[in-house]
Amino acid sequence: MWWPLFELDGSPPCLASDRFRFIPVVEDIQKLNQMACESEGDDALEVSAMSCACYPRVVDRYLITACGASLGDGYGPRLVSREPMTLDDLRDSGKTIAVPGAQTTALMSTSLMLGPGRFEWEAVAFDQIADAVLEGRFDAGVVIHEGQLTYEEDGLVLVKDLGAWWAEETGLPLPLGANAIRSDLDERLGPGAIIEIVDLLERSVRYAMDHREQAITEALKWARGLEAERAGQFVDLYVNRWTLNYGESGRRAVLELLARAADKGLVPAVEIPEFVGTR
Repeated sequence: MWWPLFELDGSPPCLASDRFRFIPVVEDIQKLNQMACESEGDDALEVSAMSCACYPRVVDRYLITACGASLGDGYGPRLVSREPMTLDDLRDSGKTIAVPGAQTTALMSTSLMLGPGRFEWEAVAFDQIADAVLEGRFDAGVVIHEGQLTYEEDGLVLVKDLGAWWAEETGLPLPLGANAIRSDLDERLGPGAIIEIVDLLERSVRYAMDHREQAITEALKWARGLEAERAGQFVDLYVNRWTLNYGESGRRAVLELLARAADKGLVPAVEIPEFVGTR
């Protein structure tokens, strides 16, 4: 989504700005969540991806941008195991589920599905979850990223697709990743800075979607061994119309997810996010 804003191989950005320079910080989503929660002042990233579940913890410092989201429309992270089992098999059973981080939407939605406090969980690096379940260190795991496409090849079986469960419950897409911008940038950089930056972000997503082949080539640098066709399948799942703008359904999905989570005591209750955008 953002490569059009970066200098690549010594070449200027495809979408150069006279005012701002964008420098990528490449970390997994749980690390970005931690950085958003723990960084203060100028140490906090100006723009960051984060889990939707993380947003209530940083609402005092960040605004959600209308572009850059990852929503699963009837699909999402997958709860998997070595042997067939049901959701009831995991409730109040002493079994432990590996999840990709404490502030992730993967954990939040698993908690809503199984019931808060009705299962044991442990945070594991997302790219180690499949192996950890296969090796018997955990009874089940929630796989994200390319693991959603490769778990069967790894020898795991599906317990439940969290995005499918959420759609059955609400009829809405599951909001997974959000894009956020620091709320103090107008104060630091001058009036209108936030909207100007968000406009560049939206233009970047549109450019990337319009130049899909080049976008896949850039994505393959971080694809952890995926070949181009499989990487393209994953990109298409999460870079789509929802990424350009949440729209009415996407906004309702965010509000519903956070309201249900707050009602269960999983996160603090928050006011309606602003979804900052230029349209």
